Amino acid sequence: MTTTDRDVARSTTADSVLEALRDDPVIASVKDASALDEVLASDRGVVFVLYGSVLDVADVVDRAKDAGKTVFVDVDLLDGFSSREVVVTWIAEHTRADGVLSTKSNLVRAAKRAGLVAVQRFFLVDSFSYHQLPRVVEQAKPDAIEILPGCMPRVITWLRGDTAVPVIAGGLVCDKADVVAALGAGAIAVASSNRDVWGM
Repeated sequence: MTTTDRDVARSTTADSVLEALRDDPVIASVKDASALDEVLASDRGVVFVLYGSVLDVADVVDRAKDAGKTVFVDVDLLDGFSSREVVVTWIAEHTRADGVLSTKSNLVRAAKRAGLVAVQRFFLVDSFSYHQLPRVVEQAKPDAIEILPGCMPRVITWLRGDTAVPVIAGGLVCDKADVVAALGAGAIAVASSNRDVWGM
């Protein structure tokens, strides 16, 4: 496959994933095997895998894909891998993951080169971290960004004015009110490890 063919295929995949999120805006974030078991039996279509290692991540992804899920792997949280671009190449070549999550711009860019959908995670702890975000997004060019914590509708509204990249609200999304507030502020989706939220 040529670079141009890969770019077209990746763009089509990114568009289809973003469309799936518009249709089903609650993402199940799973942190262990029991959570994975539960989400595989649910109606949630998109799964963020926030655990695993070099030994089992391919099996985790296979289970979710076999259940018809769209799967993203947080490459920053995988045991046995370094935070180098090779981890993204390995995920692309040895798993069926649709995309990756990372806080690191170099891994986001590597994911896009590898044909994966890239979601860049940002922990917004103060105004400095917020004001760095547009510059980092412009450099990394992720397909979407996830902001944590996600229960900040005002900040989501600001972000929608500061960047055209779709926003996912993640972390501390605890109930229906949080989901409604985040989506109402302009988030394309919310990601939560709270199993009650998965049932909405």
